[in-house]
Amino acid sequence: MELDFLLLLTIFIIGFVGSFVSGMVGIGGSIIKYPMLLYIPPLLGFTAFTAHEVAGISAVQVLFATIGGVWAYRKGGYLNKSLILYMGISILIGSFIGGYGSNMMSDSAVNLVYGLLATIAAIMMFVPKEGIEDQNLTEVKFNKGLAASLAFITGIGAGIVGAAGAFILVPIMLVVLKIPTRMTIASSLAITFISSIGATVGKVTTGQVEYLPAAVMIVASLLASPLGANAGKKINTKILQGILAALILASAIKIWVSFFS
Repeated sequence: MELDFLLLLTIFIIGFVGSFVSGMVGIGGSIIKYPMLLYIPPLLGFTAFTAHEVAGISAVQVLFATIGGVWAYRKGGYLNKSLILYMGISILIGSFIGGYGSNMMSDSAVNLVYGLLATIAAIMMFVPKEGIEDQNLTEVKFNKGLAASLAFITGIGAGIVGAAGAFILVPIMLVVLKIPTRMTIASSLAITFISSIGATVGKVTTGQVEYLPAAVMIVASLLASPLGANAGKKINTKILQGILAALILASAIKIWVSFFS
């Protein structure tokens, strides 16, 4: 598609806002940026990106957005290496399968997968979670087989939409695996980084990436993600969960309304 300065500026702003929230609540940012990239450019009079182009841009951008977030959380004991290893390997395989296979899907099918993932994540975020915030971070235990299986399934769907899957990994880690919130946020960024490698390779090898918009999003991500991560350390965990749940729910509703209209 033809690109001009105003469109690139719009893409930069979308990337900056999405990546700030990404670093703050421990997601790759695509839960926000996917619908923003899909709907804001045509709303401002620019040619719309296709769902495949949005997914390709998102996959490459998430790869870089998560680097800044993980770097900000590298100290403090929030990164659970065992959790990252088990879920990271599984989601890497799944996201490559999804990213590569998405080339054979229609735009509406890609949006449908996004809507399903966002809806599941939104529902899970509202499930009550009690008794896990006071847990000693060095004593956190989880079901390794369940963690790996859920990460693989999530990776396939996330690879299709280029989202890396953090927006559904976070509620899985909080609700199913019972991981404390701040450890979930930090570890999910590392797992998301691993996932985005598979998704990016799958998208690039099948020609689904618009490189200039992706580069603009990367610059915005590297600037905004560490700022968001630092802000996230200072905000009450209940507020962080509320922000994430609201964003996921709003995105899910918007996608379904557009899908059926």
